[in-house]
Amino acid sequence: MRERPSVSALAAGVRAGDRSALGRAITLLESRLGADQARARELLERLLPHTGAALRVGVTGVPGVGKSTFIETLGRQLTGAGTKVAVLAVDPSSTISGGSILGDKTRMQELARDPLAFVRPSPSRGSLGGVARRTREVILLCEAAGYEVVLVETVGVGQSETMVAGMVDFFLVLMLAGAGDELQGIKRGILELADLVAINKADGDNLEQARRARVEYARALHLMPRKSEHWTVPVVTCSGLSGAGVAELWAQVERYREVSTEAGEWEAKRAQQRVEAMWRAIEWGIMSVFRDDARVQGRVRELELAVREGRVAPDHAAVELLSVFRGP
Repeated sequence: MRERPSVSALAAGVRAGDRSALGRAITLLESRLGADQARARELLERLLPHTGAALRVGVTGVPGVGKSTFIETLGRQLTGAGTKVAVLAVDPSSTISGGSILGDKTRMQELARDPLAFVRPSPSRGSLGGVARRTREVILLCEAAGYEVVLVETVGVGQSETMVAGMVDFFLVLMLAGAGDELQGIKRGILELADLVAINKADGDNLEQARRARVEYARALHLMPRKSEHWTVPVVTCSGLSGAGVAELWAQVERYREVSTEAGEWEAKRAQQRVEAMWRAIEWGIMSVFRDDARVQGRVRELELAVREGRVAPDHAAVELLSVFRGP
């Protein structure tokens, strides 16, 4: 059995940009074992002074919008210019088996082989919003390893967009032309988070339709409250397949960083995100302690059965379990 590296050796490997060391560090961070969690905290403490320099970008979109193809094209353009890029693709875990597909390295084959890129699929394991619990900390590890851009791809379900938007600097929303009125509800929710909207697959016979959709989305955004008085959300067209418009899109991301920094909003946003991350960690920690409590475990199966059979209201069962947890 191979001996595990010390925390100091792992930290040194991450700082040296060793992708293997970074992978092992992320695995340690995602472990649920108590001993591993203690080592992960020590690792983060060592690396924290070397974080914060990367541009963190969330990428989301409706199903079938072509997120992975777009991210690979964008990533290849950035690495082609000498920029180190990390891609964190949160992979949906099965609510039945707990397993996940972890197929993003397959979908981003060229980028995964690029020496300036690091592609890491992470299972959500049922975390709130489908976002891996440790995604924010994984971003920090990638920054410590010298990656200048960190792209976080959401699974595009439930609260994942809100969760990812709360841990990145810039939130990019990919849309399709003619996706149908049935998506209007989710579109509005996503658009409220957007720093830029891009109509993807603007190529071939779909080009003119994409241009019309750009105008429609620009009008819709004009009617919505602005996230910042210093930034008007652009709507652009692009093609992840051909690469058309992707460089221009990235120029808008860079412009956002300049405008936001000059307005004093960049660091203020990050500071608020750090505080929110603390409270999320507290919520997760309390829930873990609650579930592992022997008194709760002694009553939970009985109450779950009673709730399942309709003999006890869910709220009443929750109150009883909380009372058991608090004790006399």
